[in-house]
Amino acid sequence: MNTLFGPDVYLDDIERQGYTVIHNALIADLVNDLVADCHRINPHFSLAGIGRLNDLQIDKTVRTDKTYWFDGSSQAQLTYQAIMQSIKTTLNRSFFMGLFDYECHYAKYTQGDFYKKHLDAFKGRSNRVFTTVLYLNTPKQGGELVIYKPKSKEIEITIKPTAGTLVMFESERFAHEVLPAVDDRYSIAGWFRKNASISGIIDPPR
Repeated sequence: MNTLFGPDVYLDDIERQGYTVIHNALIADLVNDLVADCHRINPHFSLAGIGRLNDLQIDKTVRTDKTYWFDGSSQAQLTYQAIMQSIKTTLNRSFFMGLFDYECHYAKYTQGDFYKKHLDAFKGRSNRVFTTVLYLNTPKQGGELVIYKPKSKEIEITIKPTAGTLVMFESERFAHEVLPAVDDRYSIAGWFRKNASISGIIDPPR
């Protein structure tokens, strides 16, 4: 078992409030393996963009973090993706969401890096249904995730990055931001998606 929680830990939260925070979600060995994988591919991180495919743009006024999309090149990645697939199945069975797939990337925030308030579901492309964030380390300062109340400037919850903590929330419902990092912050950002394409064409990832 690579997880330390069952569906009862998050299903009630999601049904009641649309998000959940699961502390110590994964066994320490898997978290350590994911951190080691981050260091392995560290030279290949690239500046993150906003938008998808042909609409992808780099805008350092919006975000300055670096990312590396999972490519299945390590056992740690494959194990994490298998866990997310299991959660996807549970969400579909419990809420009839029709979730189709899961995509994710490593995210690295170094001193001063941030991601301003935004929604993860792109305009005209609302196929991202659920956002996930898994923290891989515990910075002493900075890099907090701020989730806002729906359609409001009021803060719903502020989450301090803590290794092994998994956060999940509805992508279209909750705007959120990452406050400027002070210490290095590593995480995995991911999305459960619906297939919103037409004519039988499958939505491309990212």
